[in-house]
Amino acid sequence: MWQSFPVLPQCAAAPGTASPNFSFNPCWRKDTQLQDPNISKMRGHTCFVLGFLTVTFPVYISGYSRGNVGGFCDTMLPNHNTNTKQTTDAPYQIITSISSFNPGDTIQVTLRGTTGNNFKGFLLEARAAEPSSPVTPLGAFQTTTSNTQLLNCIIGGMTYMASAVSHTSGSQKSEIVVNWIAPDTGNIEFRATFVQAFATFWTPVMSQIIKRSATTSNNSNTVTSVSSTTTSLLNTATLPQGISSDGCGSTKFCFSNPAQCDPARDENCFFMSSTPLDNRGLQFEMSGRATGYISIGFSDDRLMGNDDIYICGMDTSGNIQVQRAYSTGRVLPRTVPLGEVNNIQVSDVNGIIQCSFNTRNNISTAQRAANEMYYLFFAYGSSANGQINQHIEIPFISVEKVNVGIIQLASGNRRKSTLIKTHAALLLIAWMTTGSIGMIFAKFFKNIGGSKKILGKNIWFQLHLLLMVLTVAATVIGFVLAFVHVRGWSHNKGSHPVLGCIVMGLALIQPTVAICRPSPDNKRRFIFNWFHSSLALVIKCLAVATLFLGFKLLLNRTANKWPVKVLGGFVGWEALFFILHFICCYFKEKALYVNLKRKVDPDFILFIVYLCGNLAFLIALLVGIAQT
Repeated sequence: MWQSFPVLPQCAAAPGTASPNFSFNPCWRKDTQLQDPNISKMRGHTCFVLGFLTVTFPVYISGYSRGNVGGFCDTMLPNHNTNTKQTTDAPYQIITSISSFNPGDTIQVTLRGTTGNNFKGFLLEARAAEPSSPVTPLGAFQTTTSNTQLLNCIIGGMTYMASAVSHTSGSQKSEIVVNWIAPDTGNIEFRATFVQAFATFWTPVMSQIIKRSATTSNNSNTVTSVSSTTTSLLNTATLPQGISSDGCGSTKFCFSNPAQCDPARDENCFFMSSTPLDNRGLQFEMSGRATGYISIGFSDDRLMGNDDIYICGMDTSGNIQVQRAYSTGRVLPRTVPLGEVNNIQVSDVNGIIQCSFNTRNNISTAQRAANEMYYLFFAYGSSANGQINQHIEIPFISVEKVNVGIIQLASGNRRKSTLIKTHAALLLIAWMTTGSIGMIFAKFFKNIGGSKKILGKNIWFQLHLLLMVLTVAATVIGFVLAFVHVRGWSHNKGSHPVLGCIVMGLALIQPTVAICRPSPDNKRRFIFNWFHSSLALVIKCLAVATLFLGFKLLLNRTANKWPVKVLGGFVGWEALFFILHFICCYFKEKALYVNLKRKVDPDFILFIVYLCGNLAFLIALLVGIAQT
């Protein structure tokens, strides 16, 4: 029932835009414009028709009759033709099963029409009762029927998992019943929007205030603060009893790195196990060396995002606690209620964090059903003030999807994404081989081929042009691949992405300047020559620095650092060539050696030696990239 309207597209034609006989001309001139009035009129009619269709079609087909309105949780307004809500008393009410709560309590919430009033759509949230509180949905809902669905509210760039409920169809409804799990918060009230017809709705319809009880509930659970904004429900923790690999493959599922390591004997073993319980639950065990937390995630793919996560980490007091979280994209996972978790045991001895707990929770990835196959992620890192930090190390990821309810052995690795490997390879080839050789031809070999020309241009120029076009093309492709892999900006990656963007921008400016160069006999040609060569040097230096930073990110801290050393040798080899060539040129100019009329110029021999070394370094580094 919620609906959005697109913005009418702009149809004004601009110089250089496509037409049926389109050809790119960077020096577009006024006298080349199409002046036919019939064409202008036709464009105007086309713009009108497209605009009309763009506006009118969504009115009939873009409604949210299935209730996917997570983006409207802040206003709770249906985005229909009119957002004018009804001012009369709502013929609907919100009924709760209790009037006070403790953290972890389950409250039954009923939406009901009065005097026979049905409703087609609804949106239900829990908010703080204080009027001055920020617009933040609280707690987590559970559905009880198939005509309702959970929503992940998106407010202020944050995603709140299962924080709202809505309809799944536009059918008439007289009553809806859902459950709400209370977090550690103050007094709350439930707010709802009821849609009776397309332009008839009431919002906000509020329940009575549900007060936070002054005493804790009589169960084994206690509430421990995770941070200033998020909380987690914990069971009173005890020390785990001997987490080890005993029983792996025979009585329990095990996932580890290194493969088949034993956390009882190897302090560098990252280990997770799950043991089926008689009551249809699972016992999870986690162990690993970390400064703040270890975690296990369940994912539908080998990418971060839409993952169900259990975290074993430090709270604000430095004590170890268990949290459950859900990740959306690459932002910090949001803590959600633990649910059916008990028998928690934790320890932190000499930097080895261990947790053990029983759970009957279903695994939820993007609201999917449980008992499916998932990729396992084992991530670890630091924390501050009870809040986990983004992990620097790449998580260990299972080679294939596994079912943690089936007894088997699995191992994880830090295999780099093919996209990132391709990104690294393309940028390495671009700025250490094709770019370098292209610059060398322009600097030292302008006399190659003598007066012979290819397509009307000197041979050195055509070789330079070809190599630099390949360099820019490889840079653009590698640049795009990095953004495709990350699906946004690379956070916590230091200066590498910043320098990469600068190199990309300058690499596009350089050919643009070259296209606009003056003729060789122009008196201002020296300005172009100076600017073009200076900019090339700047780009080269920045590209080399970016490559070093990129290789450090590509290699984890426990890996052999030989590729970085080889890259250093690569740069040194190129610098040596330039030094030797300058020396050779110096002797030529001073005529300090006797010209023996050799059939092969010493410059060419020096270049061949450089090229062989360049390719050797390149192949070695490409092998190193493939092995990460």
